Amino acid sequence: MWLWAGGCACWLVGCLWAGALLSTTSTSGADVGAVAAPPPPLGLPPTALVDVAPAAGVPASEPASDAVELELPEIDRLLTRAVSLGKTPGAVVIVGRRNGIVFRRAYGQRALLPERVEMTPDTIFVLASLTKPIVVGTLVQWLVERGQLRLDDRVASHVPEFGVRGKQDITVEQLLLHTSGLPPTNPLSEYRQGAKRARTLALGSWLSALPGRQFIYSDVGYIALGALIESVTGEALDQTAQRVIWGPLGMSDTRYCSSLCPDPRVAPTELAYGWQRSPIRGEVHDPRAYQLGGVAGHAGLFSTADDVARFARMLLGAGELDGKRVLSAASVSRFTDPHLVPRGRRGLGWDMSTNYSAARGEELSERAYGHGGYTGTSLWIDPQRDLFVVFLSNRNHPYGTGKVTDLQGQVADAAVRALEPAAPLAIVQPCVAGEASCSAEPVPSRATGG
Repeated sequence: MWLWAGGCACWLVGCLWAGALLSTTSTSGADVGAVAAPPPPLGLPPTALVDVAPAAGVPASEPASDAVELELPEIDRLLTRAVSLGKTPGAVVIVGRRNGIVFRRAYGQRALLPERVEMTPDTIFVLASLTKPIVVGTLVQWLVERGQLRLDDRVASHVPEFGVRGKQDITVEQLLLHTSGLPPTNPLSEYRQGAKRARTLALGSWLSALPGRQFIYSDVGYIALGALIESVTGEALDQTAQRVIWGPLGMSDTRYCSSLCPDPRVAPTELAYGWQRSPIRGEVHDPRAYQLGGVAGHAGLFSTADDVARFARMLLGAGELDGKRVLSAASVSRFTDPHLVPRGRRGLGWDMSTNYSAARGEELSERAYGHGGYTGTSLWIDPQRDLFVVFLSNRNHPYGTGKVTDLQGQVADAAVRALEPAAPLAIVQPCVAGEASCSAEPVPSRATGG
Protein backbone atom coordinates (compact mmCIF):
# COMPACT_ATOMS: atom_id res chain seq x y z
CA MET A 1 0.00 0.00 0.00
CA TRP A 2 1.28 3.39 -0.88
CA LEU A 3 0.83 6.07 1.72
CA TRP A 4 0.92 9.78 1.04
CA ALA A 5 3.80 11.43 2.84
CA GLY A 6 1.73 14.43 3.83
CA GLY A 7 3.13 17.44 5.55
CA CYS A 8 5.25 18.48 2.62
CA ALA A 9 6.08 22.11 3.31
CA CYS A 10 5.72 23.01 -0.32
CA TRP A 11 5.01 20.97 -3.43
CA LEU A 12 7.30 23.08 -5.65
CA VAL A 13 10.55 21.85 -7.19
CA GLY A 14 13.05 20.98 -4.52
CA CYS A 15 10.79 19.16 -2.06
CA LEU A 16 12.82 15.97 -2.28
CA TRP A 17 11.15 14.50 0.71
CA ALA A 18 7.62 14.91 -0.73
CA GLY A 19 6.08 11.59 -1.54
CA ALA A 20 8.21 9.64 0.94
CA LEU A 21 6.49 6.51 2.11
CA LEU A 22 5.35 6.90 5.69
CA SER A 23 3.10 4.87 7.89
CA THR A 24 1.27 7.24 10.19
CA THR A 25 -1.44 6.95 12.79
CA SER A 26 -4.02 9.46 13.97
CA THR A 27 -5.04 10.01 17.56
CA SER A 28 -7.98 7.70 16.95
CA GLY A 29 -5.67 4.92 15.80
CA ALA A 30 -6.54 5.18 12.11
CA ASP A 31 -3.80 5.77 9.58
CA VAL A 32 -3.17 9.43 8.78
CA GLY A 33 -1.97 9.79 5.22
CA ALA A 34 -3.51 9.70 1.81
CA VAL A 35 -3.69 6.33 0.17
CA ALA A 36 -2.09 6.54 -3.24
CA ALA A 37 -3.53 3.47 -4.91
CA PRO A 38 -2.15 3.00 -8.40
CA PRO A 39 -4.20 5.43 -10.47
CA PRO A 40 -6.11 4.17 -13.48
CA PRO A 41 -5.94 6.28 -16.63
CA LEU A 42 -8.27 9.19 -16.09
CA GLY A 43 -9.25 9.30 -19.72
CA LEU A 44 -10.44 12.86 -19.44
CA PRO A 45 -11.44 14.46 -22.72
CA PRO A 46 -10.44 18.04 -23.43
CA THR A 47 -12.80 20.03 -21.26
CA ALA A 48 -15.17 22.70 -22.41
CA LEU A 49 -14.53 26.03 -20.79
CA VAL A 50 -16.80 26.98 -17.93
CA ASP A 51 -18.61 30.29 -18.06
CA VAL A 52 -17.07 32.98 -15.85
CA ALA A 53 -20.29 33.50 -13.91
CA PRO A 54 -20.56 31.72 -10.55
CA ALA A 55 -23.03 28.89 -10.22
CA ALA A 56 -26.61 30.07 -9.89
CA GLY A 57 -27.70 30.62 -6.34
CA VAL A 58 -24.19 30.31 -4.91
CA PRO A 59 -22.67 33.49 -3.46
CA ALA A 60 -19.31 34.53 -4.81
CA SER A 61 -16.79 36.74 -3.05
CA GLU A 62 -16.51 39.11 -5.99
CA PRO A 63 -19.29 39.83 -8.50
CA ALA A 64 -18.83 38.25 -11.88
CA SER A 65 -19.42 41.70 -13.41
CA ASP A 66 -15.94 42.63 -12.18
CA ALA A 67 -14.42 40.55 -14.99
CA VAL A 68 -13.50 41.93 -18.39
CA GLU A 69 -14.56 40.15 -21.57
CA LEU A 70 -10.95 39.26 -22.36
CA GLU A 71 -9.90 36.07 -24.09
CA LEU A 72 -6.51 34.50 -23.39
CA PRO A 73 -6.45 31.54 -25.78
CA GLU A 74 -2.94 30.45 -24.83
CA ILE A 75 -4.06 29.89 -21.23
CA ASP A 76 -7.14 28.05 -22.50
CA ARG A 77 -4.96 25.71 -24.57
CA LEU A 78 -2.55 25.09 -21.69
CA LEU A 79 -5.28 24.21 -19.21
CA THR A 80 -7.34 22.15 -21.62
CA ARG A 81 -4.30 20.05 -22.48
CA ALA A 82 -3.23 19.69 -18.83
CA VAL A 83 -6.66 18.42 -17.84
CA SER A 84 -6.77 16.00 -20.77
CA LEU A 85 -3.36 14.60 -19.72
CA GLY A 86 -4.48 14.11 -16.11
CA LYS A 87 -2.09 16.67 -14.63
CA THR A 88 -5.02 18.01 -12.61
CA PRO A 89 -8.75 17.28 -12.62
CA GLY A 90 -9.41 21.00 -13.01
CA ALA A 91 -8.36 24.50 -12.07
CA VAL A 92 -9.45 28.11 -11.77
CA VAL A 93 -7.23 30.84 -13.20
CA ILE A 94 -7.56 34.57 -12.59
CA VAL A 95 -5.37 37.26 -14.14
CA GLY A 96 -5.70 40.82 -12.93
CA ARG A 97 -4.28 44.21 -12.17
CA ARG A 98 -4.45 46.55 -9.23
CA ASN A 99 -7.89 47.85 -10.14
CA GLY A 100 -9.61 44.67 -11.23
CA ILE A 101 -9.75 41.24 -12.80
CA VAL A 102 -9.18 40.97 -16.55
CA PHE A 103 -9.55 37.19 -16.96
CA ARG A 104 -11.37 34.57 -14.88
CA ARG A 105 -12.03 31.02 -16.02
CA ALA A 106 -12.65 27.54 -14.65
CA TYR A 107 -11.50 24.36 -16.36
CA GLY A 108 -12.23 20.68 -16.02
CA GLN A 109 -13.73 18.97 -13.00
CA ARG A 110 -13.93 19.95 -9.35
CA ALA A 111 -14.22 16.29 -8.38
CA LEU A 112 -13.71 12.91 -10.04
CA LEU A 113 -14.64 10.78 -7.02
CA PRO A 114 -17.03 9.74 -5.64
CA GLU A 115 -18.74 11.38 -8.64
CA ARG A 116 -17.78 13.90 -11.30
CA VAL A 117 -18.58 17.51 -10.51
CA GLU A 118 -17.81 20.33 -12.91
CA MET A 119 -15.33 22.99 -11.84
CA THR A 120 -16.81 26.45 -11.26
CA PRO A 121 -15.06 29.79 -10.69
CA ASP A 122 -16.33 29.96 -7.10
CA THR A 123 -14.81 26.62 -6.09
CA ILE A 124 -13.17 26.67 -2.65
CA PHE A 125 -9.67 25.16 -2.61
CA VAL A 126 -7.26 24.01 0.08
CA LEU A 127 -4.49 26.61 -0.30
CA ALA A 128 -1.84 24.59 1.57
CA SER A 129 1.37 26.66 1.90
CA LEU A 130 -0.21 29.78 0.42
CA THR A 131 -1.35 30.10 4.04
CA LYS A 132 2.16 31.26 4.91
CA PRO A 133 2.18 34.66 3.14
CA ILE A 134 -1.58 35.30 3.18
CA VAL A 135 -1.95 34.78 6.92
CA VAL A 136 1.39 34.71 8.73
CA GLY A 137 3.41 37.08 6.54
CA THR A 138 0.63 39.66 6.49
CA LEU A 139 -0.06 39.50 10.23
CA VAL A 140 3.63 39.79 11.11
CA GLN A 141 3.83 43.00 9.07
CA TRP A 142 0.65 44.27 10.71
CA LEU A 143 2.12 43.66 14.16
CA VAL A 144 5.41 45.36 13.19
CA GLU A 145 3.46 48.33 11.86
CA ARG A 146 1.60 48.60 15.18
CA GLY A 147 4.83 48.47 17.17
CA GLN A 148 3.94 45.16 18.83
CA LEU A 149 6.73 43.23 17.14
CA ARG A 150 10.13 43.78 15.56
CA LEU A 151 11.68 41.68 12.83
CA ASP A 152 14.87 41.36 14.88
CA ASP A 153 13.00 40.22 17.99
CA ARG A 154 14.08 36.88 19.34
CA VAL A 155 11.19 34.48 18.87
CA ALA A 156 11.81 33.05 22.34
CA SER A 157 11.05 36.44 23.89
CA HIS A 158 7.44 35.99 22.78
CA VAL A 159 7.22 32.17 22.84
CA PRO A 160 9.51 31.01 25.69
CA GLU A 161 9.11 27.29 24.93
CA PHE A 162 10.74 27.92 21.54
CA GLY A 163 14.06 28.96 23.11
CA VAL A 164 15.50 25.49 23.65
CA ARG A 165 17.98 23.28 21.80
CA GLY A 166 20.04 26.16 20.42
CA LYS A 167 17.09 28.26 19.20
CA GLN A 168 17.22 31.03 21.80
CA ASP A 169 18.67 33.64 19.40
CA ILE A 170 16.59 32.89 16.30
CA THR A 171 14.77 36.00 15.09
CA VAL A 172 11.36 36.61 13.55
CA GLU A 173 13.03 37.59 10.27
CA GLN A 174 14.97 34.33 10.11
CA LEU A 175 11.76 32.35 10.44
CA LEU A 176 10.10 34.40 7.70
CA LEU A 177 13.06 33.87 5.36
CA HIS A 178 13.51 30.15 6.19
CA THR A 179 17.07 30.78 7.36
CA SER A 180 16.55 29.78 10.99
CA GLY A 181 18.15 26.36 10.59
CA LEU A 182 14.92 24.56 11.51
CA PRO A 183 14.13 21.34 9.63
CA PRO A 184 11.48 21.20 6.90
CA THR A 185 9.16 19.27 9.21
CA ASN A 186 9.24 17.33 12.44
CA PRO A 187 8.11 13.68 12.58
CA LEU A 188 4.41 12.93 12.18
CA SER A 189 4.75 10.64 15.19
CA GLU A 190 5.02 13.80 17.30
CA TYR A 191 1.45 14.76 16.32
CA ARG A 192 -0.29 11.69 17.71
CA GLN A 193 -0.89 12.94 21.26
CA GLY A 194 -3.28 15.80 20.60
CA ALA A 195 -2.96 19.38 19.35
CA LYS A 196 -1.47 20.85 22.53
CA ARG A 197 1.30 18.26 22.75
CA ALA A 198 1.95 18.51 19.01
CA ARG A 199 2.41 22.27 19.29
CA THR A 200 4.84 21.85 22.19
CA LEU A 201 6.93 19.31 20.31
CA ALA A 202 7.02 21.44 17.14
CA LEU A 203 8.20 24.48 19.10
CA GLY A 204 10.82 22.32 20.81
CA SER A 205 12.27 20.98 17.54
CA TRP A 206 15.99 20.46 17.09
CA LEU A 207 17.89 22.51 14.51
CA SER A 208 19.08 21.05 11.21
CA ALA A 209 21.68 23.78 10.63
CA LEU A 210 23.17 26.79 12.38
CA PRO A 211 20.85 29.80 12.21
CA GLY A 212 21.54 32.10 9.26
CA ARG A 213 23.77 29.64 7.41
CA GLN A 214 21.33 27.85 5.10
CA PHE A 215 18.01 28.31 3.35
CA ILE A 216 15.83 25.40 4.51
CA TYR A 217 12.15 25.74 3.66
CA SER A 218 10.51 24.95 6.98
CA ASP A 219 6.92 24.28 7.99
CA VAL A 220 8.15 24.13 11.58
CA GLY A 221 9.26 27.77 11.37
CA TYR A 222 5.81 28.91 10.30
CA ILE A 223 4.10 26.80 12.94
CA ALA A 224 6.27 28.76 15.40
CA LEU A 225 5.33 32.07 13.75
CA GLY A 226 1.65 31.17 14.10
CA ALA A 227 2.20 30.54 17.79
CA LEU A 228 4.09 33.83 18.10
CA ILE A 229 1.22 35.79 16.52
CA GLU A 230 -1.23 34.18 18.93
CA SER A 231 1.04 35.03 21.85
CA VAL A 232 1.32 38.70 20.86
CA THR A 233 -2.36 39.22 19.98
CA GLY A 234 -3.84 37.07 22.72
CA GLU A 235 -6.32 35.46 20.34
CA ALA A 236 -6.49 32.52 17.95
CA LEU A 237 -4.71 32.89 14.62
CA ASP A 238 -7.90 32.51 12.58
CA GLN A 239 -9.70 35.15 14.63
CA THR A 240 -6.95 37.70 14.06
CA ALA A 241 -6.81 36.89 10.35
CA GLN A 242 -10.57 37.36 10.02
CA ARG A 243 -10.48 40.66 11.88
CA VAL A 244 -7.42 42.11 10.15
CA ILE A 245 -7.36 40.60 6.65
CA TRP A 246 -10.33 38.65 5.39
CA GLY A 247 -13.08 40.81 6.88
CA PRO A 248 -11.78 44.20 5.69
CA LEU A 249 -10.94 42.81 2.23
CA GLY A 250 -14.32 41.15 1.75
CA MET A 251 -12.73 37.70 1.45
CA SER A 252 -15.97 36.04 2.49
CA ASP A 253 -15.02 32.55 1.28
CA THR A 254 -11.66 32.46 3.09
CA ARG A 255 -11.40 30.52 6.32
CA TYR A 256 -9.69 27.82 8.30
CA CYS A 257 -11.74 24.66 8.81
CA SER A 258 -11.14 23.69 12.42
CA SER A 259 -14.13 21.40 12.01
CA LEU A 260 -15.64 19.97 8.87
CA CYS A 261 -16.54 22.70 6.35
CA PRO A 262 -19.69 21.41 4.64
CA ASP A 263 -19.80 23.89 1.73
CA PRO A 264 -20.40 21.82 -1.44
CA ARG A 265 -18.09 24.15 -3.38
CA VAL A 266 -15.01 22.78 -1.55
CA ALA A 267 -12.79 20.81 -3.92
CA PRO A 268 -11.71 17.37 -2.64
CA THR A 269 -8.10 16.28 -2.49
CA GLU A 270 -6.71 12.78 -1.90
CA LEU A 271 -8.15 9.47 -0.85
CA ALA A 272 -7.14 9.05 2.78
CA TYR A 273 -7.44 7.30 6.10
CA GLY A 274 -7.93 9.24 9.33
CA TRP A 275 -10.09 12.09 8.02
CA GLN A 276 -13.87 12.29 8.24
CA ARG A 277 -14.21 12.03 4.47
CA SER A 278 -12.33 10.22 1.76
CA PRO A 279 -11.41 11.77 -0.59
CA ILE A 280 -10.55 14.52 1.90
CA ARG A 281 -13.02 17.38 1.53
CA GLY A 282 -13.84 20.19 3.92
CA GLU A 283 -10.85 19.35 6.13
CA VAL A 284 -7.26 20.52 5.89
CA HIS A 285 -5.19 18.21 3.71
CA ASP A 286 -1.86 18.75 5.51
CA PRO A 287 -1.66 16.07 8.25
CA ARG A 288 0.27 18.27 10.70
CA ALA A 289 -2.17 21.15 10.37
CA TYR A 290 -4.98 18.62 10.71
CA GLN A 291 -3.55 17.27 13.97
CA LEU A 292 -3.04 20.84 15.22
CA GLY A 293 -6.79 21.35 15.00
CA GLY A 294 -6.96 22.73 11.46
CA VAL A 295 -5.53 26.16 12.29
CA ALA A 296 -1.79 26.62 11.84
CA GLY A 297 0.74 29.07 10.46
CA HIS A 298 2.14 26.81 7.75
CA ALA A 299 -1.03 25.43 6.11
CA GLY A 300 -4.76 25.01 6.54
CA LEU A 301 -6.35 27.94 4.71
CA PHE A 302 -9.32 27.49 2.35
CA SER A 303 -10.24 30.10 -0.23
CA THR A 304 -11.50 30.88 -3.73
CA ALA A 305 -9.59 32.36 -6.64
CA ASP A 306 -11.64 35.55 -6.33
CA ASP A 307 -10.72 35.98 -2.68
CA VAL A 308 -7.04 35.40 -3.41
CA ALA A 309 -7.34 37.97 -6.20
CA ARG A 310 -8.67 40.53 -3.73
CA PHE A 311 -5.65 39.90 -1.51
CA ALA A 312 -3.32 40.38 -4.50
CA ARG A 313 -5.06 43.61 -5.48
CA MET A 314 -4.59 44.91 -1.93
CA LEU A 315 -0.84 44.39 -2.21
CA LEU A 316 -0.68 46.02 -5.65
CA GLY A 317 -2.71 48.87 -4.15
CA ALA A 318 -0.01 49.53 -1.53
CA GLY A 319 -2.02 47.89 1.24
CA GLU A 320 -5.48 49.21 0.39
CA LEU A 321 -8.48 47.86 -1.52
CA ASP A 322 -11.86 49.53 -2.02
CA GLY A 323 -11.09 52.11 0.65
CA LYS A 324 -10.10 49.49 3.24
CA ARG A 325 -6.49 49.63 4.38
CA VAL A 326 -4.90 46.45 5.72
CA LEU A 327 -1.24 47.49 5.66
CA SER A 328 0.59 50.76 5.16
CA ALA A 329 2.50 51.28 1.92
CA ALA A 330 5.74 51.02 3.91
CA SER A 331 4.64 47.67 5.36
CA VAL A 332 3.83 46.31 1.89
CA SER A 333 7.29 47.36 0.70
CA ARG A 334 8.92 45.69 3.70
CA PHE A 335 6.77 42.59 3.12
CA THR A 336 7.71 42.24 -0.55
CA ASP A 337 11.25 43.64 -0.81
CA PRO A 338 13.88 41.06 -1.81
CA HIS A 339 16.32 39.60 0.73
CA LEU A 340 19.35 37.57 -0.21
CA VAL A 341 19.33 34.06 1.22
CA PRO A 342 21.77 31.24 0.48
CA ARG A 343 21.27 30.31 -3.19
CA GLY A 344 18.46 32.74 -3.85
CA ARG A 345 16.18 35.64 -2.99
CA ARG A 346 13.12 35.65 -0.74
CA GLY A 347 10.65 38.14 0.61
CA LEU A 348 9.40 38.13 4.19
CA GLY A 349 6.96 35.30 3.52
CA TRP A 350 7.34 35.22 -0.26
CA ASP A 351 9.37 33.30 -2.78
CA MET A 352 11.22 35.28 -5.46
CA SER A 353 14.09 33.28 -6.93
CA THR A 354 14.96 29.96 -5.31
CA ASN A 355 14.71 26.30 -6.22
CA TYR A 356 11.01 26.61 -5.35
CA SER A 357 10.31 29.24 -8.03
CA ALA A 358 9.35 27.19 -11.09
CA ALA A 359 5.77 28.45 -10.90
CA ARG A 360 6.88 32.02 -11.60
CA GLY A 361 7.81 31.16 -15.18
CA GLU A 362 10.29 33.19 -17.21
CA GLU A 363 8.44 36.38 -18.17
CA LEU A 364 7.66 38.02 -14.83
CA SER A 365 9.97 40.86 -13.79
CA GLU A 366 12.68 40.63 -11.15
CA ARG A 367 10.33 42.40 -8.75
CA ALA A 368 7.77 39.60 -8.89
CA TYR A 369 7.02 37.63 -5.74
CA GLY A 370 4.75 34.68 -5.08
CA HIS A 371 4.17 31.38 -3.37
CA GLY A 372 2.81 27.93 -4.06
CA GLY A 373 0.97 25.22 -2.19
CA TYR A 374 1.29 21.44 -2.21
CA THR A 375 -2.28 20.88 -3.38
CA GLY A 376 -1.64 22.71 -6.67
CA THR A 377 -2.11 26.36 -5.81
CA SER A 378 -0.04 29.43 -6.59
CA LEU A 379 -0.16 33.21 -6.54
CA TRP A 380 2.41 35.39 -8.31
CA ILE A 381 2.34 39.18 -8.18
CA ASP A 382 4.42 41.51 -10.34
CA PRO A 383 4.30 45.11 -9.09
CA GLN A 384 6.50 46.31 -11.94
CA ARG A 385 3.93 45.12 -14.47
CA ASP A 386 0.87 45.75 -12.29
CA LEU A 387 -0.09 42.12 -12.80
CA PHE A 388 -1.07 39.11 -10.74
CA VAL A 389 -1.85 35.50 -11.64
CA VAL A 390 -3.91 33.21 -9.40
CA PHE A 391 -3.81 29.48 -10.19
CA LEU A 392 -5.84 27.23 -7.90
CA SER A 393 -6.24 23.51 -8.43
CA ASN A 394 -6.62 20.27 -6.55
CA ARG A 395 -3.96 18.53 -8.60
CA ASN A 396 -3.58 15.74 -6.00
CA HIS A 397 -7.20 14.58 -6.36
CA PRO A 398 -7.82 11.72 -6.15
CA TYR A 399 -4.55 9.72 -6.14
CA GLY A 400 -1.89 12.36 -5.38
CA THR A 401 -0.28 12.03 -8.80
CA GLY A 402 -1.09 15.31 -10.58
CA LYS A 403 1.69 17.78 -11.41
CA VAL A 404 1.12 21.46 -12.19
CA THR A 405 4.28 23.35 -11.20
CA ASP A 406 5.54 23.80 -14.75
CA LEU A 407 1.99 24.52 -15.92
CA GLN A 408 1.69 27.36 -13.42
CA GLY A 409 4.85 28.94 -14.81
CA GLN A 410 3.55 28.56 -18.36
CA VAL A 411 0.27 30.23 -17.40
CA ALA A 412 2.13 33.15 -15.82
CA ASP A 413 4.23 33.54 -18.97
CA ALA A 414 1.14 33.42 -21.15
CA ALA A 415 -0.49 36.16 -19.08
CA VAL A 416 2.55 38.42 -19.46
CA ARG A 417 2.76 37.83 -23.21
CA ALA A 418 -0.94 38.54 -23.65
CA LEU A 419 -1.00 41.75 -21.63
CA GLU A 420 2.45 43.28 -22.09
CA PRO A 421 2.74 45.49 -23.98
CA ALA A 422 -0.90 46.28 -24.46
CA ALA A 423 -3.36 49.06 -24.80
CA PRO A 424 -5.12 49.94 -21.55
CA LEU A 425 -7.48 47.14 -20.57
CA ALA A 426 -11.06 47.90 -19.66
CA ILE A 427 -11.94 46.91 -16.12
CA VAL A 428 -15.70 46.56 -15.65
CA GLN A 429 -16.62 47.92 -12.26
CA PRO A 430 -19.24 46.00 -10.26
CA CYS A 431 -22.66 47.60 -10.45
CA VAL A 432 -25.25 47.86 -7.71
CA ALA A 433 -28.63 46.91 -9.08
CA GLY A 434 -31.06 49.81 -9.27
CA GLU A 435 -28.50 52.58 -8.88
CA ALA A 436 -28.54 55.26 -11.55
CA SER A 437 -24.73 55.40 -11.41
CA CYS A 438 -24.48 51.81 -12.57
CA SER A 439 -22.91 52.12 -15.99
CA ALA A 440 -21.37 49.88 -18.58
CA GLU A 441 -18.63 52.45 -19.24
CA PRO A 442 -15.24 50.80 -18.73
CA VAL A 443 -12.58 52.37 -16.54
CA PRO A 444 -9.09 52.38 -18.14
CA SER A 445 -6.42 50.34 -16.42
CA ARG A 446 -2.67 50.82 -16.51
CA ALA A 447 -1.15 48.75 -19.28
CA THR A 448 2.17 48.51 -17.50
CA GLY A 449 3.42 48.90 -13.99
CA GLY A 450 5.34 51.82 -12.58
